[in-house]
Amino acid sequence: MFEYIRTHQRLMQFLLLLIIFPSFAFFGLESYTRSRGANEPVATVAGQSISQQEFDAAQRDQLERLRQMYGPQFDSKLLNTAEARQSILDDLITRKALDAEIAHQHLSVSDQTLQQAILSNPGLMKPDGTPDLERYKSLLAAQGMTPAMYEQRLRHDMAFQQLLSTLKDTAIVPKTVTDSLSAINEQEREVQALNFQSADFASQVKVTDEMLKAYYEKNSAQFEIPETIKAEYVVLNNDVLSAQITVSDAEVQAFYEQNKKLATIEEQRRASHILIAVNKDAKDADKAAAKQKAEKLLADVRKNPESFAKLAKENSQDPVSAERGGDLDYFGKGAMTKAFEDTVFKLKQGEISELVQTEFGYHIIQLTAIKPASVKPLEEMKSQIVADIKKQKASKAYAEAAETFTNTVYEQADSLKPVVDKLKLQVQTTTALTRQPNPALPATTLFNNPKFLKAIFSDEAVQKKHNTEAVEVAPNTLVSGRVLEYKAASKRPFEEVKAVILSRITLSESVALAKKAGEDKLKALKLADNATGFSEGKTISRLKNQEIAPTAFAAVMKADAQKLPAFVGVETPGSGYSIYRIAKVSAGTVDPGRRKIEQAQFVDAIAQKDMFSYIEALKQKSKVTINKSMVAATAPATPQ
Repeated sequence: MFEYIRTHQRLMQFLLLLIIFPSFAFFGLESYTRSRGANEPVATVAGQSISQQEFDAAQRDQLERLRQMYGPQFDSKLLNTAEARQSILDDLITRKALDAEIAHQHLSVSDQTLQQAILSNPGLMKPDGTPDLERYKSLLAAQGMTPAMYEQRLRHDMAFQQLLSTLKDTAIVPKTVTDSLSAINEQEREVQALNFQSADFASQVKVTDEMLKAYYEKNSAQFEIPETIKAEYVVLNNDVLSAQITVSDAEVQAFYEQNKKLATIEEQRRASHILIAVNKDAKDADKAAAKQKAEKLLADVRKNPESFAKLAKENSQDPVSAERGGDLDYFGKGAMTKAFEDTVFKLKQGEISELVQTEFGYHIIQLTAIKPASVKPLEEMKSQIVADIKKQKASKAYAEAAETFTNTVYEQADSLKPVVDKLKLQVQTTTALTRQPNPALPATTLFNNPKFLKAIFSDEAVQKKHNTEAVEVAPNTLVSGRVLEYKAASKRPFEEVKAVILSRITLSESVALAKKAGEDKLKALKLADNATGFSEGKTISRLKNQEIAPTAFAAVMKADAQKLPAFVGVETPGSGYSIYRIAKVSAGTVDPGRRKIEQAQFVDAIAQKDMFSYIEALKQKSKVTINKSMVAATAPATPQ
């Protein structure tokens, strides 16, 4: 565990943030900008207004969350629809209705309860068990929050939990009902299959030219060739500008001297440890026993230092490093917990520490090697420094170059040559562009970007053969294209697709014949049982790995099996028809543990349904009114 924490510090820091800042995804973050002016509210709930500012803030919050999830390529227009705005407003209405009910029931969270909730996060405690207030403030500041803001929101969220948890805890499903539902899952059925494959009926199908032509005319959309464009295009981005920049040796030397820290490798130390684990919340007797065991091991190690690796392998409760004789490899400052690190960086090579206590337990540490701090030579850093300088210069040059690019492709729209000459760009060519992005190409392919495709298929580009506008297809990346050849949408000739149509009709007709034969056989079996031709029996249930198709499985499990054998017919699209003979039904094996889990799931499902109904009832009670014209209006532009 200790080794895992050490090697996954960033992950653990991220998880800590998730622990500290509870999710408000269901309700959305409540805006604390309130309009006191004469603006008309978007909605009113229990006499409280939802202002336009509050509604706009909720939309911006939702947009920001989606950007964090999907990256800068997320299209904000997806939220600018009536449906998306209504969904955001529904969340705000829900919160307002719950706020009103919390106030009505006089629910509150005491300062002591709030403090306990905050301090229950282990990452906010110092090794000595006292609160780390500075870390608390810095983590909040990283999220743009003050302690007062966070505590207000947490108090509000905990009040919500009080209100909704009482409802959830009252959900009841009788055990007789859950047992009956579990019994349905456990029931086993022994089935045999009789298949009517379409391929077995293909020889009976007769296809005429009239059938082929009729199919061709009726399904003409299947044989359309979409319009395509062959185009040339130019790209302006930092990579293009970087390639044009030269960097002198003097610049490299100056950069190296000014950024010596980047070339400095801090001192690293290698240590081994033996951990006797004990939880900081453990009973005093357990702590005393762990310490006594660690002291005995320390005494053994001091008597025979060469036995450290052997004793670590046999006794250390850090399973990862124990296998390596306690070895933790090299690490620098900031990689370990403070008490452990302070000890390691005070030891001399080969020296063994006294007992060191951390939140993980008691450690015996041996310093095994030291790598002194060093500075990478200029020659080793040169290629990286050149790349960094080019990147900096390109970033500075991009704004001016982008303006030149945009103006030139627009003002001299009959050719890309002027912008190529001015900015020393390279003309590239692509073929078979279609209006929709090609899913077979990587998402980063610039000419496959939806914005560029929209521009290249515009009337200005296709009919007048003008350059497209400068299209931003990625951050700091502009593309302009020009149509070289346009092919309108067309229809493949009948003779060219005749064989394909023949195959499709043959399959369709043979499937129909297989289905008819199967249905006739099913009628006969229902009159008189006959197991001839059926496969060997298979036992299936809703809990076992199924060996038949999902549609067939559903039909078999739903079939009335009060009288055996029972038969059910299932059409398999594009393949034929199958008959299943249910020969035996048994109760299956009762698993008390699984039934207990299923009972909890049933109760949870009922609780969720009750909670939804409760919230809808609160909305009705709150007398919600909505200004539909304001919800339908286009959302304000959001900064990119």
